[in-house]
Amino acid sequence: MNSAEWHARIESAGQVAGAGFLVTPRRVLTCAHVVRQADPDALTVTFTERPGAPAVPARVVADGGWGGGTTDLGDLAVLELAHEVPIAPAALAPVDAAHDRRPDRPRKLVVYGFPVGFDEGTLAEYRITATQLLNREWIQLEAWQPGGQPLAPGFSGAAVTLVDTGEVVGMVTAAAGDRGVHNGRMMPTEVMARYWPDLEGLVPTSDHRTADRARLRELVERAVRAGLDGDPGRRVRLYESARGPLDPDAPEEGFDSLWSAALFVLCEVDGADAAVTVARFTAHVEALFQAPVETAAETAAAPDWSPILVDLQHSGAGDGHVRVEVSAYSGGRRHPVGSGTVPRAGLRAFVQDRIEAAFRYLTPGCDELLAFALPRDWIDLPVDRWASTPDDDTPLGCVYPLVVTDQARRRAGVRHQLTRVWNRLDATPGARVHRVECGSPEEPRRLRVRLRRDDACLAGFATAPAASHTRPHFDTSLNAPAPMVIWSREGCAGGPDASCAGGDGCAGKTFLDELDTSVSGVSPAELPRRVLALREEADAEDGHWAHDIQLLWDDPRLFADPHGDAAGHPHSPVT
Repeated sequence: MNSAEWHARIESAGQVAGAGFLVTPRRVLTCAHVVRQADPDALTVTFTERPGAPAVPARVVADGGWGGGTTDLGDLAVLELAHEVPIAPAALAPVDAAHDRRPDRPRKLVVYGFPVGFDEGTLAEYRITATQLLNREWIQLEAWQPGGQPLAPGFSGAAVTLVDTGEVVGMVTAAAGDRGVHNGRMMPTEVMARYWPDLEGLVPTSDHRTADRARLRELVERAVRAGLDGDPGRRVRLYESARGPLDPDAPEEGFDSLWSAALFVLCEVDGADAAVTVARFTAHVEALFQAPVETAAETAAAPDWSPILVDLQHSGAGDGHVRVEVSAYSGGRRHPVGSGTVPRAGLRAFVQDRIEAAFRYLTPGCDELLAFALPRDWIDLPVDRWASTPDDDTPLGCVYPLVVTDQARRRAGVRHQLTRVWNRLDATPGARVHRVECGSPEEPRRLRVRLRRDDACLAGFATAPAASHTRPHFDTSLNAPAPMVIWSREGCAGGPDASCAGGDGCAGKTFLDELDTSVSGVSPAELPRRVLALREEADAEDGHWAHDIQLLWDDPRLFADPHGDAAGHPHSPVT
């Protein structure tokens, strides 16, 4: 079984009364009949899986209205401990998790109780007899095998758990009563929540995998033990950077613990993209263990990139020519490298030569970045696939971090907005993708509002920019201005003008799903390096989802020249 310190023994005046289980750091669930005769001043809870831990005083704070009879409904009691305990609460399973789709393959259930002679606890293995809910209250249990441990007194209030995951599916409320009969009843979690509504927020949705839930809970438990749960603001930031566009906002009061934030992700986020949100949040929690301790000055520092800017523009000489200007930025200064009007046939060779020359202006060993400033109608140009040198056909995007920028965002006002956004993004733990699906029903105006929120980071498109049904959304993202936009030049397999609902089998949806997983733990400043790694993988693997990935990435602070013209370099992508 998984971590089981949350199993509880309920005592009255030192005598074992039954079992229970911890569901929050200060709440224990048990049966009402377990505590009905207990002295309120002598009610205690012991966590037997923590040997030597003292009993904790408790009191009943809620119940299900049980009438006292064996068939009366509402046999549930909620105990409040005198203080919080440093124990990870029980993990609840989604509703109906105990029911296997194949009746001939029932799921094994385990119960941990305290019958006479077993004050330290013992296990019993059971299964569900049928999925029918008896009297809208109970599910019948039967022994997993003949001769097993019966559900004797002392098991009442015990959690019924899935043997393979340790997740709770219900609570034992009664044994059969007759000696030698190996069956009983459990109250499933959805019925328990009917009597205690607070439990609803602890039951996860069924829209994510068991392994993903277990991984998140494991990481949260580690983070709590490591003392990484002390910043209330960070809990909210972790969620906001993970949530999708249709996920609920964080509670106004925030989260009182990392556990409550994780439970919010597991229990309040549902739908087709819930698994993606869980994966992003899990990656952010895992990143807590690798995050260095930073001073405020370090947090606000600009990324340490030294860019080489390749500016391509339409030429007055006609469509057969391109205006090119190449500059290097190092030490806060712009260094012009070369410019000219070049025939299209000689464009790549000209760019290769000037990029090589630009490296002479960079500090040896610095973090180089190739930035191509393009007109918006060229924004899909596959510059990352251009050969790196005349005698090496390795793509530029597989040799250097490479991004594109939009020349239409050169205005001083846009530059000012982007600078403010990037100052905020420096403290963002990961790049949260705002998904724009093939069949996105979101109005472009609504998208603009979302992209201008403080938690906005990266707009990800399932379609190429030329797709007619999402072109307004793409233009809106650039004009917002979104600091980063990412897409596949190949886009949805349906083509730029085809209608696609964006469901399973859609190449665009696959691209966004893979993108979510790949960048959720990557800081915005490091995204160009992550895309470089993806391009290298794609170049070595046929059919890789990132083969035609295009990253628009604008950080105007990298192109600042304090000794230059106040208006900035006329061909800077952000001035």
